[in-house]
Amino acid sequence: MCAVTDASRRHPWADVPATAGDRLRPVVLGTGDEIIATVRAEIAEYALSMDGEFGRRIRLGVSVALDQFLDLLGTDDALPDTTVYFELGRVEHRHGRTMDALQSAYRIGSRVLWRRIAAASEGSDGSDGSDGSGRNGTGGAHAPDDLGLGADDIFRLAEALFAYIEQLAAASVSGYAYEQSLAAGSRQARQHALVERLCRTPAPEPSELESLAREAGWTPPKTLGALVLAEESLAVACRRLPAEIAASAVDGVGVVFVPDPDGPGRVDALADALRGTPAVLGPTVTPDQVPRTVTRARAAWALQQDGSLPGEGLVRSEDHLLVLLLHADVTLTADLVAQRLEPLRRMTSAARDRAVTTLTAWLDAHGDVGEAATRLHVHPQTVRYRLARLKEAFAGVLDDPVGRLEVALALRAGGPGLAEG
Repeated sequence: MCAVTDASRRHPWADVPATAGDRLRPVVLGTGDEIIATVRAEIAEYALSMDGEFGRRIRLGVSVALDQFLDLLGTDDALPDTTVYFELGRVEHRHGRTMDALQSAYRIGSRVLWRRIAAASEGSDGSDGSDGSGRNGTGGAHAPDDLGLGADDIFRLAEALFAYIEQLAAASVSGYAYEQSLAAGSRQARQHALVERLCRTPAPEPSELESLAREAGWTPPKTLGALVLAEESLAVACRRLPAEIAASAVDGVGVVFVPDPDGPGRVDALADALRGTPAVLGPTVTPDQVPRTVTRARAAWALQQDGSLPGEGLVRSEDHLLVLLLHADVTLTADLVAQRLEPLRRMTSAARDRAVTTLTAWLDAHGDVGEAATRLHVHPQTVRYRLARLKEAFAGVLDDPVGRLEVALALRAGGPGLAEG
């Protein structure tokens, strides 16, 4: 039977004479034990594992590889089954190893096998059978080699062998990647369970938190803060953030638990990682208080989205407590605005604008008329005149410390727009 040599052939073993398979069989099948022994001796990671289940899989892989290689010679068939090698890749990942050791095993196998084939092609003793004078021991010309293969066939055989081993190795890489994706998906699911639980009230008991964290591969920190950002920004942000975070999407937003956010340089590092990405960091709490940081961060996130807080980069909720306070109960805030700014509603639009500007400057200056006048770019006497009219309109409220605070808060919450309502 002739080898497949047309230009349309897809595999290099198609160019090897089909008769080579039968001639090579004793040589090839006899290398299995040597391959196993060499792998055990040269790969430290496998030295202690070759006697167990892993060793059984390796031996099966070697046996199947040798048989399949022989059967493919002289055909243009694809590898009939790479399941064994796909599974070897999965096993490597489950054992916590990289692909380096298994790739080395493939290289060792091809080296040992080729060395035996090369030796057989020159004679069973590794020589060409000559006596050194260019003649064989019987006085004739060179004896044909044991395999009956010419030099071109030997080269084609080498090409076929290394292409074959490369495909086996590729199957193992695919298996490794598949197992890696399963592990990543499982790890992501466990981390989601952790983050989702941390977002619920009440906070998990220490034993529950420890169990969830262990399954998610996360070490519960002594203190942490909740970082909230858009769900679509979560993946990119996580690649930039420290590795010790726990993150997932919960209720339509991305939630990231950041360990020790108050540590030296931590906030600056977070800000750099989130540059250009809107995000809100809640207060730093201990794990038993985690609902507080989540609630605060989510509230601040809503305000950032509606424009009440800065809309780009990292915002710390603790830097905007007054805004959060005024938006915590919108009906209560609306009542405060309506009650304390009622005198402004009775004014004309121009008078109201002037009153709001004057009141704001005076309150911001802590009652210092001179400072208020500087801010307003008017004479102090003008401020005194306006204040006298305002105190009259507010019926003594501005002379009371609590009243002044309420007016200041109402102005902060409602300003002239709500004052008109």
